[in-house]
Amino acid sequence: MSLYEDLVAAWVPAKHAWLQPRPLGQELINRLGRQKMFSYCAYDLSFLHFGTSSEVLDHLAGASSGLVGRRHLCSIPATTESDIAASAIILSSKIAPHVSIGEDSLIYDSSISGGIQIGSLSIVVGVNVPVVNDSAAKEPIKFMLPDRHCLWEVPLVGCTGRVIVYCGLHDNPKNSLSKDGTFCGKPWKKVLDDLEIQEGDLWNSIGTQEKCLWNAKIFPILSYFEMLSLATWLMGLSDQRNESFLPLWKRSHRVSLEELHRSINFPQMCLGSGNHQADLAAGIVEACLNFGLLGRNLSQLCEEILQKEASGVKICKDFLALCPNLKAQNSKILPKSRAYQVEVDLLRACSDETTACELDHKIWSAVAEETASAVRYGFKEHLFESSSMTVTKATQSINIDGHMDKSVSSRTVKVELPVRVDFVGGWSDTPPWSLERAGYVLNMAITLEGSLPIGTIIETTKRTGVSISDDIGNQLHIEDLSSIATPFANDDPFRLVKSSLLVTGIVHDNILLSTGLKIKTWANVPRGSGLGTSSILAAAVVKGLLQITDGDESNENVARLVLVLEQLMGTGGGWQDQIGGLYPGIKFTASFPGVPLRLQVIPLLASPQLISELQQRLLVVFTGQVRLAHQVLQKVVIRYLQRDNLLVSSIKRLTELAKIGREALMNCDVDELGEIMLEAWRLHQELDPYCSNEFVDKLFAFSDRYCCGYKLVGAGGGGFALLLAKDTKSAKELSRLLEQGPEFDVKVYNWNISLES
Repeated sequence: MSLYEDLVAAWVPAKHAWLQPRPLGQELINRLGRQKMFSYCAYDLSFLHFGTSSEVLDHLAGASSGLVGRRHLCSIPATTESDIAASAIILSSKIAPHVSIGEDSLIYDSSISGGIQIGSLSIVVGVNVPVVNDSAAKEPIKFMLPDRHCLWEVPLVGCTGRVIVYCGLHDNPKNSLSKDGTFCGKPWKKVLDDLEIQEGDLWNSIGTQEKCLWNAKIFPILSYFEMLSLATWLMGLSDQRNESFLPLWKRSHRVSLEELHRSINFPQMCLGSGNHQADLAAGIVEACLNFGLLGRNLSQLCEEILQKEASGVKICKDFLALCPNLKAQNSKILPKSRAYQVEVDLLRACSDETTACELDHKIWSAVAEETASAVRYGFKEHLFESSSMTVTKATQSINIDGHMDKSVSSRTVKVELPVRVDFVGGWSDTPPWSLERAGYVLNMAITLEGSLPIGTIIETTKRTGVSISDDIGNQLHIEDLSSIATPFANDDPFRLVKSSLLVTGIVHDNILLSTGLKIKTWANVPRGSGLGTSSILAAAVVKGLLQITDGDESNENVARLVLVLEQLMGTGGGWQDQIGGLYPGIKFTASFPGVPLRLQVIPLLASPQLISELQQRLLVVFTGQVRLAHQVLQKVVIRYLQRDNLLVSSIKRLTELAKIGREALMNCDVDELGEIMLEAWRLHQELDPYCSNEFVDKLFAFSDRYCCGYKLVGAGGGGFALLLAKDTKSAKELSRLLEQGPEFDVKVYNWNISLES
């Protein structure tokens, strides 16, 4: 059967009639034909096909070698205990002390004991050199694999041991004895002469076939160390005379490469490899739990451990016993959110989904507490208390000093804010990333259809309590402020305002003992827009509440309070949305971890030329697709807490692009901004494969000929799209086609950069 035809055809219904009469055709259709396939075009990837071992090494040592991870799932001794070249690639392998590995060599799925020397540009696969524990042994085992050689082991059907196989890196097994055929890099004639081997010893039953390495019966099946000694001899490295090895080699049962490939015990090979990787993973997890700061992806490592069907779950259960030690560590060094995530990952590895789900909420509570702690000193201590406790403390305070109410005169405040569109850098603003690593975002405040779409009116009332209303008719009066307590129900339409009352201290400080508030909110943008509506509305309410109570209404303070508010609401957003709405124009914002979290907003002094070009070329389009950002956000946060390497590298790249984008706009290079938007969109699809959909893909494919860049705003999945046209003419043509054409039911909004603070 053919991999490229038969196997792939099983996934294509139109090919089933062709496949059915072919060998295994019906079986392939039955097993694979019902699978649902997804396609994704990885624009930044290349298809590489390696036909030979030397091509593999050439790739690993080539121009792109800096991108190659040279150590993965491996156990390596200290540099003072071994001699391992920095360029050597060691994957899924355990290396003992007193081992030497040369430059640009590849060691995979192996266990190498002391006394082994591996030359440069060599490949070792599936080799497990046992440790000699025999105290009677005169001297330790020594073996050297020369430069440019391959060494591997193969389990055979009906054979209890494994066969050691070897050849030169550039040997072609099909080159014949008479046509430049080689073994271990030497012509066959020299090999036969040096070892005193006769052609009949190697090729006595090949019939009319040409004599070559492929059909040479050269590899003996003996005890492990006898095979290792004969390998040294056959490679021409032995100092002893042929009389010491030739008789043993001749007496042994020998096989050719051709016979090996017909007799490989694939189940045994896979089982051995799986158990080996599981043991390595278990060792790494144990070290991580005992000595480290949990920088590894334990969820992924547990998947490796579970390859050991008999004992994998037990190993993970043993690790669970170490979790109390993690939570006892200093939270400034090891965040509680990370410790809880590790415990949840271990519980899921043990198939204890019930306990894992019960512990899930502690992860999010820990993230919220860590965020609150990073925003301002002393915030955490009262924010997560029940409001009833707060009121009790306040009453006690009244009895002591005689008053608690702050005088609030009759006042009305109105706060209106723009929405934000983000060019690049989103996700790096989100806790816990922004609490532990620097974040950088490039975004812009805009008006829609000539107005500021988000706002609130807050006024004091003689009636005590808080009355809340929104723009879709929801109304609520809260007489007893002690009822405002976390957690809020997901379907509570007033949790944003309730959270605002908490983070501004109005509930905690009992400001409203003899007066009340009336709060009205609106957001004149479609639901699920991706324009940061929720956070910006929260910023408006928080700013209004601080204005009416003479609090610190500075943009920086409001932005940090909204960051905590998002955690209280359970939406878990970052700081970029409120920054985007609170600060005018285009800005590059950086955040730096610490207590308190530092935000640095750097406005871009956009020239009239840049503003004009952006407003003429950038289309702001509502796709009609709706998706809630917090559903995406939770998945991304979990991947970060698990220390998913791909996610971490993707967000790092987004922060780099934000810096590049800032320079591009400062140089009025709008075309480069388009390229940055395209790469950012590809990275967002890696972070969340569902941030796009068939409609969005179709929209972008249609727009591609007119655009130099495009992306969905925010977390994606729907909402608004940014389409950056190649020029003004293309922008006008694309806008006309989208609004008038029947293919897309979208709306192109009129917008302007909001330049007023």
